[in-house]
Amino acid sequence: MGGETFSVHTAVVRGAEALPVTVEVSLSGGIPGMTLVGMPDAAVLEARSRVRCAIAGAGYERPRLHVTVNLAPGELKKKGSGFDLPIAVAILAATHQIPRQGLDDALFVGELALDGSIASVRGMVAYAVLAKRMDLRLVCGSDADIPDSLRDQVQVIESLSQLRRGANALEGLAPYLNRIYGSDRIAAPAQEDKPDTLDFVDVIDQEVAKRALVIAAAGGHGLLMVGPPGSGKSMLAKRLPTILPPLTEAEELQSMLLYSVAGETFMGGREHKRPFRAPHHSISLVGMVGGGSPVLPGEISLAHNGVLFLDELPEFSPGALQSLRQPMEDKEVRIVRADGTYRFPCDFQLIAAANPCPCGYLGDPGHECRCTPAQIVKYQNRVGGPLMNRIDIVVNVARPREDRLIGEQKGLSSREMAELVQGAREFSSWRSAHHGLDVAQKKNMGVAEAQFEQKAITTLEGIASRKALGGRAISRIVRLSRTIADIEGCETVGRDEVVEACSYRTQDNG
Repeated sequence: MGGETFSVHTAVVRGAEALPVTVEVSLSGGIPGMTLVGMPDAAVLEARSRVRCAIAGAGYERPRLHVTVNLAPGELKKKGSGFDLPIAVAILAATHQIPRQGLDDALFVGELALDGSIASVRGMVAYAVLAKRMDLRLVCGSDADIPDSLRDQVQVIESLSQLRRGANALEGLAPYLNRIYGSDRIAAPAQEDKPDTLDFVDVIDQEVAKRALVIAAAGGHGLLMVGPPGSGKSMLAKRLPTILPPLTEAEELQSMLLYSVAGETFMGGREHKRPFRAPHHSISLVGMVGGGSPVLPGEISLAHNGVLFLDELPEFSPGALQSLRQPMEDKEVRIVRADGTYRFPCDFQLIAAANPCPCGYLGDPGHECRCTPAQIVKYQNRVGGPLMNRIDIVVNVARPREDRLIGEQKGLSSREMAELVQGAREFSSWRSAHHGLDVAQKKNMGVAEAQFEQKAITTLEGIASRKALGGRAISRIVRLSRTIADIEGCETVGRDEVVEACSYRTQDNG
């Protein structure tokens, strides 16, 4: 049996993608054992013990030869326990204990238990994407969380012992979709979504803030809510996903891939809900933007296609806050390491909340503020001008009136607000197509592209002169005005839209 060789396909996750790897096994005479080459890390080297025990635990015979395992390409660092399954499959095929037919058409990824059972590993969605691109079947454990669009590409295997069946090594392995949702397992998810427990109708006496959230959702604008404790800022922010349009199939796949790479489960996939991330203000720089060893996506990437909510904004470390500036512009974070550059998408909508002062009661008629002017200025300057320049809307959230809270006066509901947002986005798409605006023109919109009326231009010039507004502030007002006009279904921007937009931007001079 000496001199036998065999190879199978596998992959390794690097950043937000999986890169193909070939597992080559060679059997030779000498002292029985296993040598792993190809830049394996500690977790890969531990596969030697797991694979030997798993082969015996599944009822196969351990080879009494020296096994050399090469992970190609050799210059690529191999990390993780997902190499257990492909190494075991290659050894069993090389020793003719399982049929070889069909193995070339599969990409194997999985961690082995000592009894031969197989579990999924971090990044299964990335492996499924690679398998589809390479026209291979992904063979993995049954606990893998795979999006609907890729499930026909996946077959599950619960134990190494299943590989001995039939003339084809993979004969009898059920497709993922049937295996997980077939009659022998659990019922398929219901077609109707469960009603959301969060609704804006529960937020009483905050119609101005709700209006600002509708504008933010319609145009994808960043928003900062400033108000005393207990005014409802967090309640408002947590309900924002209920008025955003559902994830598209492509966006859902992107989100599931990033969560899979991070080792987390994306809970919004079944209902196509957009991600909502609310990290604590003690978060580190690495936790915010990503990094570490292995390099994993941070909160801004996990919020991709969704919302990043930063409560108590001035309490975040200056480094973590300022690290948001470039990713917000580029919609991508680039992490440079000695072995190359890792890229993660991060197209998120920033929603933040802050108290007006350290004690929180500045401007609150029901409480006395005990902060000194110097303390107030220092507290408000913690956020920093460059980040504030990237927040389009600043809205004051006052404490609700007691009689309206007790009387439970209802305002706009999530359904009504979602209809406004959807209508505005559809009108914006129609208007852009009708007037031939491309992506660059929509991003760098001037009064001409936004179709300002002459009265609107005159009003904007007067406000800009009185407030000494800079170029960035004027550009933000133009975009906000255009979004407000889209909500109203107006093809041109009038004076009223400009005045409302300026009311959200009078706290700075940009």
